[in-house]
Amino acid sequence: MKVTAIIPAYNEEKTIGSVVLGTRQHVLRVIVVDDGSSDKTAEIAKLAGAEVLMHSQNLGKGAALKTGFQAARDADIILTLDSDGQHQPREIPRLLEPIIKGEADVVNGSRYLNGNGKETPSYRRVGQNVLDTATNISGKNLDVTDSQSGFRAFAGHTVPVFRFRSADYTIESEMLIEAAKAGLRIKEVEISATYGEENHHKKNPVSHGVSVLVRILQDMEFNRPLYYFTLPGIIMILVGVILSLKFFTDYLSGGSSNLLPTALAGLVAIFGSFLAFTGLILHSVSRMIFRAMGK
Repeated sequence: MKVTAIIPAYNEEKTIGSVVLGTRQHVLRVIVVDDGSSDKTAEIAKLAGAEVLMHSQNLGKGAALKTGFQAARDADIILTLDSDGQHQPREIPRLLEPIIKGEADVVNGSRYLNGNGKETPSYRRVGQNVLDTATNISGKNLDVTDSQSGFRAFAGHTVPVFRFRSADYTIESEMLIEAAKAGLRIKEVEISATYGEENHHKKNPVSHGVSVLVRILQDMEFNRPLYYFTLPGIIMILVGVILSLKFFTDYLSGGSSNLLPTALAGLVAIFGSFLAFTGLILHSVSRMIFRAMGK
């Protein structure tokens, strides 16, 4: 079975060599996508035995994965892992096994499966929980514990499912959501992770988390409009109706001589109705589109 590993890399000359050497022990082909590095990442990757594809400038992890997937279309299984040494190549067989056995189409390596991940910095874990929840809601029947993992395996037939609209780190959630929408079998396996000076996130963790969350919410507008519009709309309707009755009762009993609070509460209920119906309409439209696309 032909297994190709894709390793996106940006200025990782200190770790790329060992990552490539370790990965080559478990796969037939290693592709390093040098995403506009200014150091010796590409040179060292070649010396370690990888096939190197280069971007002339830094385009982002999503763009690097897109380049790698295009080059690996003939693979039976595509493996992805980070170039900073966070992932352990010795765990590659663990990700490949469910696909080889026909148990999964996509395997997600999770640092937090079975309550693990205590070595993860606390600030990262808080943000991860938010992103995991948002990703699971946006995806259809999706239930993952590590939506931002870059250590994954994909059966070769899944490649056409992924459109790579995100050029940056939001690609991690995007790929899971698209896999779930396509009805692919997604399985998680436990992995370890190493956090040190050399594998810190190149992007500020707060801005990274916010950008990923915003993108997920934007997708949710279309993918899950009932959650994004209808559910908040129903809550606003209930709040508006309850407050309207309370304020109007106070007015009738003489406790208040002003109808403005009642009117404002009524507007809240009306706006909630608008949101709720918008969600229902978008839900119907999205289902029609998915049927037309055969999804």
